[in-house]
Amino acid sequence: MKKLKAIIVEDEAASRETLRNYLEKYCPEVELMGEADAVASGLAAIKTHQPDLVFLDVEMPFGNAFDLLEQVGEVTFETIFVTAFSHYAVKALNFSASYYLLKPIDIDELIAAVQKVHASHNQEDHSLHTRILIDNLRTANLQHQKVVLPVIDGFEVVPVNEIVRCQADGNFTRFYLKNGQKKMICRTLKFYEEILSELDFLRVHKSHLVNLQYVKQYKRGKGGQLILEGGHTVDVSPTKKAELLGRF
Repeated sequence: MKKLKAIIVEDEAASRETLRNYLEKYCPEVELMGEADAVASGLAAIKTHQPDLVFLDVEMPFGNAFDLLEQVGEVTFETIFVTAFSHYAVKALNFSASYYLLKPIDIDELIAAVQKVHASHNQEDHSLHTRILIDNLRTANLQHQKVVLPVIDGFEVVPVNEIVRCQADGNFTRFYLKNGQKKMICRTLKFYEEILSELDFLRVHKSHLVNLQYVKQYKRGKGGQLILEGGHTVDVSPTKKAELLGRF
């Protein structure tokens, strides 16, 4: 089994030691090549070791993980981010379907993340999640960002401004796109409500999340209805009516 060449970029010595010990004990598919404690030393380690995988702390002195990735140039490695809970960071990572671990690190979650990276390493787009994350961070217009959607046989990359609406379907979410396509995604609607809510999407009903850019008409009623481009009709919950009208 070919091992993944890896480095750790983490400013806390104790955290580096813990992760190093976990990798040695539980992740035989990883060969640790080096460690770094800041953005500058992390960039140097990446250049020196040309890793397949970087364990990257999100928050560091004098910069963060996103600053480091901006300076790497062409990304040829997969990234597993390590972070104490940060709403901004986790939302950005979920958007690109990047791998991340919350501190304190759970061993089972570490093993699962490493196994996913190892399984995808020989695929042509093994660093795609990280590259999309970087592209999104560079994109000022949030509707022009891209979201990675996990589907049954892999994942698909969809521009946010192509999503008309999302509909709950049990523990899945059905995406309706501008071009008429439908995608069944194995995530809950609540998950997508959390990551799309700041991008002009609104949960107007327990089953419906809509891109307000595509609203053509509102029909009055107890809650009312929205008519969206493409002929979509969506019920509005009475409890969401005031918030919806306030947005217009």
